[in-house]
Amino acid sequence: MDFTRRSFVLAGTAAFVSPMVSTDLAFAAKRLVFGGGPAGGTFQVVANAVQTYGPIKQLDGIKIKAQSSAGSVENLRKVNKGRSHFGVVYSGHVFQGREGILKNDPNKYEDVMALAFLYGAPAQLIVRKGSGIKSVKDLEGKRVGVGNAGSGAFANCELFFTHMGIWDKIERNAMGYNDAAQAFGNNQLDAFWLFTAFPSGAVIMAAQTNDIELVDLAKDAQDSGFFDKYPYFAKLSVPAGTYKGVDVETPSFQDAALWVANSKVDADTVYKVLATIYTDEGLAHMKAQKKTFKNMSIQTGPTGVVTPFHPGAEKFWKEKGVM
Repeated sequence: MDFTRRSFVLAGTAAFVSPMVSTDLAFAAKRLVFGGGPAGGTFQVVANAVQTYGPIKQLDGIKIKAQSSAGSVENLRKVNKGRSHFGVVYSGHVFQGREGILKNDPNKYEDVMALAFLYGAPAQLIVRKGSGIKSVKDLEGKRVGVGNAGSGAFANCELFFTHMGIWDKIERNAMGYNDAAQAFGNNQLDAFWLFTAFPSGAVIMAAQTNDIELVDLAKDAQDSGFFDKYPYFAKLSVPAGTYKGVDVETPSFQDAALWVANSKVDADTVYKVLATIYTDEGLAHMKAQKKTFKNMSIQTGPTGVVTPFHPGAEKFWKEKGVM
């Protein structure tokens, strides 16, 4: 993944504080709740994949239970409070939460610690071919699906669209990806936003009922100074042919989806779970669930992390020589 050097520099600015004691977690039971995401999203695939992997189920005294959620921001809050032991959260939200700079939320989420990079999650804005929508600014007055409330998709849509001066000028529809694709197909939306790995099943669904295009979001981001203000985002492109009828490469930007844990999950448990998934067999299992996970490896484990690692994860990655 093409993460910028600046992203890693931020690691030095993240506050390393003593974790607060959580009263919600009963870690002695070793029943570990893994916060995933909404139906149709990759977050839930991650949680389900870890839960169902045979060697994970055979770990002595450890039982992982996948649990659906609204997505990144909800997982951040639940993991911090101890309502989930593990979760999937975007690196940018872990950083913002730790620094107390989340949108309309000054709380500091300091008990959320990184375990591993999972995949790069790119922004995608789907419109109808011939709509004339070539920039986010062209969405003024349009009906736009902006992701589930509480999800990383919604939060990053609000962040980017606010930066672009368009958030309050669109008709916002907060809904999940599959619902948005269906509404788009029924001509109830002019566009819908995703912040997930490609190819997305929801976009594939939309392309079956409409001729679609993807908007060049990287140009908007570059021209507006978005990358300078939020350096944990990295440039990438959605390759030509990813979706039916979209035969050109579409530049965009991405954040890293991270596997995180509450600071009170004991280090030995974290180490054992990582050591079980990050084997040839474990990684093959993950990739078999969704090709989105093709870049999961020992080498990419610490990629995109700009906040403190959990001690169990730090031990694991140091032993592997990639810290």
